[in-house]
Amino acid sequence: MEIRDLKKLARFSEERLLKIPVFDSEHMFLDLYALLPGQAQRVHAHEGSDKVYVVLEGEVVVRVGEEEALLAPGMAAFAPARAPHGVRNESASPALLLVVMAPKP
Repeated sequence: MEIRDLKKLARFSEERLLKIPVFDSEHMFLDLYALLPGQAQRVHAHEGSDKVYVVLEGEVVVRVGEEEALLAPGMAAFAPARAPHGVRNESASPALLLVVMAPKP
């Protein structure tokens, strides 16, 4: 069994959003995204993979398609394959997200 302590894995960079691997297999990946205020993931799409953003700490704006929503801790957003999606931290506090994508691109 593989176990990870998410609090110990979490770290932030002044330069850019950090994507921190948690689990990775040939079928999926699970990452932590660490965003300081003002940091963002550019809007992009995956042809054959779905993505889920789960907010652990802080608040972020998630875009999926043409829609945007403010997510707080305990909230999740689903980005189906081919839908443009991205996330940004417009708040004054750091944000930590759990992100899963399957199948792995």
